[in-house]
Amino acid sequence: MTIKYEHIKTCKQSGARLGRVHTPHGIIETPTFMPVGTQATVKAMSPEELKQMDAQIILSNTYHLFLRPGHELVKAAGGLHRFMNWDRPILTDSGGFQVFSLSEMRKISEEGVEFRSHLNGDKLFISPEKSIEIQNALGADIIMAFDECPPHPAEYDYVKQSLERTTRWAERCLAAHARPEAQGLFAIVQGGMFPDLRKQSARELTSMDFPGYAIGGLSVGEPKELMYQMIEETVPLLPKHKPRYLMGVGSPDA
Repeated sequence: MTIKYEHIKTCKQSGARLGRVHTPHGIIETPTFMPVGTQATVKAMSPEELKQMDAQIILSNTYHLFLRPGHELVKAAGGLHRFMNWDRPILTDSGGFQVFSLSEMRKISEEGVEFRSHLNGDKLFISPEKSIEIQNALGADIIMAFDECPPHPAEYDYVKQSLERTTRWAERCLAAHARPEAQGLFAIVQGGMFPDLRKQSARELTSMDFPGYAIGGLSVGEPKELMYQMIEETVPLLPKHKPRYLMGVGSPDA
């Protein structure tokens, strides 16, 4: 398996884990903070400076790289690692959060999401298969399944339909993944602020045996106490022998 999690210790008081994630471009000591390099660069910082501050992994954004400069160009340049001049691990998100944040410019269907570019207004379409195609071309160590991130607040029935579509999309992402030997595909648990829906999402996704799992749909405007509650509800449902990624939460000094 491309991504391997090595568990070292679990805190008896908090349940926090100490471990290592083994990737094709090196080991990530966890827990860790992941700097965001939206367009293949962390703003105002060079790769050398990131290494000096001991950044172990960088997050890049599939949506923005798809629009500019384009995944084909990055692939032709030798992949994201060479394009960025970064020889440590990289994770690319699926583009889902950015697309769904364009609430006035997108239309969701079972096939995927139709939206307009925030750059020039062009009509574009991303499906689970297209998201994986882009991420395969970019070549990050860890890639994410295409998901829908529901807003907060949202009605129960909407969130339930959304997470069930996210599950179906995850299946399609697995089927479309052309480089499982080189890139680890993580699924994203959704379910909004409803514990039973979080449990449903985790149950359905863990049955598919992804190399790792993320907790998504948090830090979207809900009170922090509610966010912590959803984390506490979700974490015990995830496999103990696989890496976990809390999306969109945290800061370098946290």
